[in-house]
Amino acid sequence: MNEWLKRVTEQIKNLWTKWTSVQKIILFAIAGGVLLALILLIALSARPSMVPLITAPIRDETAREQISVRLDQEGVAHTVSADGQIFVSDQKTARKMVALLARENLIPEEASPWDVFQMDRWTVTDFERKVNLRQALSTQLEQFISALPEVDSAEVILVMPEEELFIENQNPVSVSIILTPTPGTDITTNRKKLEGIVTLVKKAVEGLEDDNIAITDHNGYLLNDFTGLADFDDMELAKRQLREKMALEAQYQSKILSELSKIFSERRVRVTGVSIDLNFDKKTETTKEFFPITITPEDPTTPYPDRQTIPNVLRSREQIDESFKGTGFNPEGPPGQEGQTPPAYQDLDNLLGEYANKSSTENYEVNERNTVEQRSPWEIKRITASVVIDGVWKWEYDDKGEPVLNPDGSIKRIYTPVGTEDLTKAKALVEGAIGFNRGREDQVTVTHLQFDRSGEHLQEDQKFRNQARVRQTVLYSLLGLAAVVVVFVAFRFISRELERRRRLREEELSRQHQAMREAALRSAEEEGLEVEMSVEERARLEMQENAVNMAREHPEDVAQLIRTWLVEE
Repeated sequence: MNEWLKRVTEQIKNLWTKWTSVQKIILFAIAGGVLLALILLIALSARPSMVPLITAPIRDETAREQISVRLDQEGVAHTVSADGQIFVSDQKTARKMVALLARENLIPEEASPWDVFQMDRWTVTDFERKVNLRQALSTQLEQFISALPEVDSAEVILVMPEEELFIENQNPVSVSIILTPTPGTDITTNRKKLEGIVTLVKKAVEGLEDDNIAITDHNGYLLNDFTGLADFDDMELAKRQLREKMALEAQYQSKILSELSKIFSERRVRVTGVSIDLNFDKKTETTKEFFPITITPEDPTTPYPDRQTIPNVLRSREQIDESFKGTGFNPEGPPGQEGQTPPAYQDLDNLLGEYANKSSTENYEVNERNTVEQRSPWEIKRITASVVIDGVWKWEYDDKGEPVLNPDGSIKRIYTPVGTEDLTKAKALVEGAIGFNRGREDQVTVTHLQFDRSGEHLQEDQKFRNQARVRQTVLYSLLGLAAVVVVFVAFRFISRELERRRRLREEELSRQHQAMREAALRSAEEEGLEVEMSVEERARLEMQENAVNMAREHPEDVAQLIRTWLVEE
């Protein structure tokens, strides 16, 4: 094996050396082309295949955009081709999304959500084509309905009768669907989902009507019998109307309270009730109006009206003018025969006659305007509002400006009711807030009523007592603090006085000792005795003299120095 490999390698090398540069370039080009083809083949085979969402392309850009947005909301990856056709990843996703789009009525009328059934054989009969078409439609319907997440399985039976010559003998197309819902879903009771399935089936089968579609569950209960839901629909409609009525009443009540609170304050105003009678009947009025034709429009630069109008314009005129003069009518028979004139006309024979007929027809054009007015979803029939306003409570004060207290310790108050003039003005404000209309028999009541504020007054009294206690406590605290300060000042004064007296006594003793010492020295000198003093005694004597002199000149500093010495000792 190794020898064969070596031999083949040698042959390739020899062949490579024999080739020219052009041959080598051609070889590299062929190898590169083969490699590029392999890469493209792998890339194309690895790319996921896309299936059309709807067989026919969607030309309407708005409808295509709505479908694309709905697919984005469901998180389905899709692409749109240049001709307007939408592609998704697989067939299962396509069926699921088509069912969803049909339920929300997003599939255009010109687009068919079904694959076109095609036949390649020439020998297929019309009967076979009809059977195959019915089977294909039934299979597609089953697949699309089963693709819904709320449906576990579905069975579709499609009946397409033979075409009859006369319409009255033609049996209608009908469909029977048996659903097995997924556990925990509400498809058997959700009317919107059931209507989506009905719409899906109607778009798939031509000529199918709602009455000929029967949807049952696996237990045999008819699900699309919407006639039995009429009472439920009426109840839901009544609930929506009641919610609308309550929201409108709350809006008017908030508006009234906001207007009156700016004047009387919010705590003095109570809106006891706002009742609005609404008419939810639908009504459309068509008005036909004829108005003059404007010849010259109004000139805004002139101070006077200069518009010229005419009531109509002549469009056509027809005039007929007939005149006749001569004898009367005398019917006669063939020549040579007696005339056939009746006796009644024989008396009128050879009489002169005259006939005239004038008629005139004129057609005029006028300006015409047709107006169609549709009333809003509801109309206010009547509004009733009642408002209560409280008076003003004020504290009673004495001559000193202090609140007057009752025997039980509560504050004495004076109540001032709301005046008639203020009530009239408040009523006018309420009428303006609700859009009062006397023609609707609206009713607004604004009265004065004293509110029960015993709880508020009790809180105010308690707060006033607490404040009085706080003031009393602060006063006593200040008095105590002042007493402490006075005692401290007196103590300091007495201490300083005692210290001064003690200092004076010490100074007196020092002076006495110094005098005694000086007297002893003088007596010794008089006696002629020699007294020898040491250096320490001389220094101490000088220090004493200096201290005495300083104490005489600066007694406060000396006293402070002595106190410092005493504290240190």
